[in-house]
Amino acid sequence: MYGELEKMSDLEFIIKQAIRSKTSVGVFIEVHGFEMPEIIINPPENLEKKLEYYKNTYDEDLEHKNAKGIRIIGYTFC
Repeated sequence: MYGELEKMSDLEFIIKQAIRSKTSVGVFIEVHGFEMPEIIINPPENLEKKLEYYKNTYDEDLEHKNAKGIRIIGYTFC
């Protein structure tokens, strides 16, 4: 079970919340052609740099800027 994400601002809010509470975040990535999304677990120690990466790599609608068919669709706290 996961929370849905629609915009980069949503992801940024979730990650900042996790940084404050020192909680890991699982990010669900939808990949075209795959039946189920991938899950990437980000430990709290990596979240600041990972947020920078996400903001540089994904657009405001959470679509990968350089790879069509890849998009962030949700999150979970771990």
